[in-house]
Amino acid sequence: MKNVKVALLILVLTGALSAQEPSFQEKHPRYRIHISDVIAFNFSFTPQFNQSVTVQPDGYITLRDVGDIQVLDKTAPEVIETVRKAYGRILNDPAISIELKEFERPYFVVGGEVAHPGKFDLRSDTTVMQAVTLAGGLSDRAKSSQLLVFRRVSQDTVEVKKVDIKRMVHNQDLSEDLHLQPGDMILVPRTNMSKISRFIPYPSMGMYFSPAIP
Repeated sequence: MKNVKVALLILVLTGALSAQEPSFQEKHPRYRIHISDVIAFNFSFTPQFNQSVTVQPDGYITLRDVGDIQVLDKTAPEVIETVRKAYGRILNDPAISIELKEFERPYFVVGGEVAHPGKFDLRSDTTVMQAVTLAGGLSDRAKSSQLLVFRRVSQDTVEVKKVDIKRMVHNQDLSEDLHLQPGDMILVPRTNMSKISRFIPYPSMGMYFSPAIP
């Protein structure tokens, strides 16, 4: 395990990344709206409709003269298009732009067999190996061939991807090293997790990150 840690650190520091990336991740995803985000809407030709709203716990915003609109998990262009359609009922081809006044800071979580599990700011392009290094590296009990990355793909569903750090270190090839997205959760298990499904319900994630997990 000591040799794995040393090799991992060398690979991360040298940035030995291949241009080929797995299809699981989008390297530079657009920000998606979260609960409690504050959005300012600007109407270029009808400024009387300019307004700032807060995303409610149910994922809706309430806009002047058009009512409630669902925006949770939408990107900025998707929000603009949705609002344009709503105001298109009372305005002729409205020109709308938005600005995020308050939003959730990007983060990732590392749990399981690492020196310092926890929540970390995602300040720049970060891979799984780099994230593990930021969390203090693998413990002696870590199953380095069975890391799991959990990525939320909808309000109810999480996609799971296995990452084999042991193989990447042995082959000195980081082509399978995933680039993280905001909200990703990495689990470094102590035993094999071969039975986990590719897609799992979002509420069940807690059982994998419980301190009691072997």
